[in-house]
Amino acid sequence: MKNKEYTITVFSENKTGLLARVVSIFTRRHINIESLTTSKSSIAGIHRFTIVIEVTEEMVKKLVAQLEKQVDIIKAFHYEANEIVYQEVALYKVPTQVFSNGTRVETLVRKHNARILEIEQEYIVIEKTGHMHETEALLKELEKIGIYEFVRSGRVAIVKPMERLNNYLKSLEAQASNVI
Repeated sequence: MKNKEYTITVFSENKTGLLARVVSIFTRRHINIESLTTSKSSIAGIHRFTIVIEVTEEMVKKLVAQLEKQVDIIKAFHYEANEIVYQEVALYKVPTQVFSNGTRVETLVRKHNARILEIEQEYIVIEKTGHMHETEALLKELEKIGIYEFVRSGRVAIVKPMERLNNYLKSLEAQASNVI
């Protein structure tokens, strides 16, 4: 089987040490995490991990099953790229002087649909939202003219089908009410 990129979403309670336990599941299997983002979810009290990895389909299924065995993890899902809408945010700090040398940087900013966030005497901060290859393309062009710093967030993703966690929680509620 061939490796593919998968995005795993993990829904959990917000407990101390949970991130370390989640990461250790990948570490034990020698799987590199390409991107990791955490945030609160649309459901009060539930947090969300978004993890990007490159593995086989068999491996991602095993990982999701292992994640769900962890205490404090409510549910985990895996998705292929065509099942999600995703973005990353990148920030670039460039010397202010590169803007005084004609319109080259201004043209780059427009060409890449980026925007200027802050202008200081020594530097300018540019923001670019997009997929990794898009933020990398702007980085490569800025490296040619000078760049002080670069940082990119992890992936943030929304699934195209309706959120499966809501359906899962509703099924648990229905099971609980049938038991009583």
